Amino acid sequence: MKPSQAQPGPVMLDVAGHEVSAEEREILQHPLVGGVILFARNYAAPEQLRALTAAIRAVRPGLLISVDHEGGRVQRFRDGFTRLPAMRRFGAEWESDPAAARVAARHAGFVLAAELRAHDVDLSYAPVLDLDYGVSTVIGDRAFHRDPLVAAELARAVVAGLADAGMRAVGKHFPGHGAVEADSHVAIPVDRRAFETVWADDIQPFRLLAAALGGVMPAHVIYENVDPRPAGFSPFWLQDVLRGRLGFGGVIFSDDLTMEGASVAGGIVDRAAAAHGAGCDMVLVCNRPDLAVELLDRWQPVVGDSAARIAALRPRPGSAPADPATLAGWPAYRQARDALRTLA
Repeated sequence: MKPSQAQPGPVMLDVAGHEVSAEEREILQHPLVGGVILFARNYAAPEQLRALTAAIRAVRPGLLISVDHEGGRVQRFRDGFTRLPAMRRFGAEWESDPAAARVAARHAGFVLAAELRAHDVDLSYAPVLDLDYGVSTVIGDRAFHRDPLVAAELARAVVAGLADAGMRAVGKHFPGHGAVEADSHVAIPVDRRAFETVWADDIQPFRLLAAALGGVMPAHVIYENVDPRPAGFSPFWLQDVLRGRLGFGGVIFSDDLTMEGASVAGGIVDRAAAAHGAGCDMVLVCNRPDLAVELLDRWQPVVGDSAARIAALRPRPGSAPADPATLAGWPAYRQARDALRTLA
């Protein structure tokens, strides 16, 4: 099945600034486009963000609007938004009071989702399910804990908080990025552990949360004793393990295909074809509008079941206020926000 404007396509791309240009409006109408990912450069103030998402909706109402908004150092919108703690902060709280850590993590997910939804953002790529081995330069305090069972429990609380505000969760970076030092944005990380080790530790949060996640994002990491391809280009990791052994039925997002960790697959069309062929429903092309246009011009994928899975990620209607003014008066939101301020 070829994509059409009536259904979300398999390409997630970005826009350059605070508004949607005429050229970008034309690109967003391409049937391969299924969504837009926003960055800090797209944000100046709450009212500007509302205008930007409204402009995207005016082009194609069904586009999925997403952002990397985890908390800590990965929070794209700051002024006018609650400053969310890094996830390691909940792991530290767990050591003294697991019950309090669970409550705080759920508050974080709830506040994160409620504030994004009030600005008509559908989805955040969160939570991070990587383990905190203390060696990864890119994961670091984005991870909850070294213990996979603790990480899973705290992530489950964040997922529940997101769901309280009607938002689905996207776990990353499958099967686990925390044990390699290199940053896949600028290098090609290689993990030399055996499959049994990765399965026993890193995969456990994904296994335990598979039924609760709306999406999963694989790592641009090569697990060389398992498959010579990065996980996001590997049918073994995505179809055999994630879909098969873990029973995951949601959306598989590629990580950004312009990252150095994706370069092993060739040019942008080769990268998209490899990711899609391995099992990714949606491919991300960020910070390179020239490559996004090249992909839209040259790629001819068959969408299959991906469109329905992508459409199912839209937030649950009526579960959270749809504008910031109403959100500010919502008692549940105010209570969660105020509780979080002691941790951020």
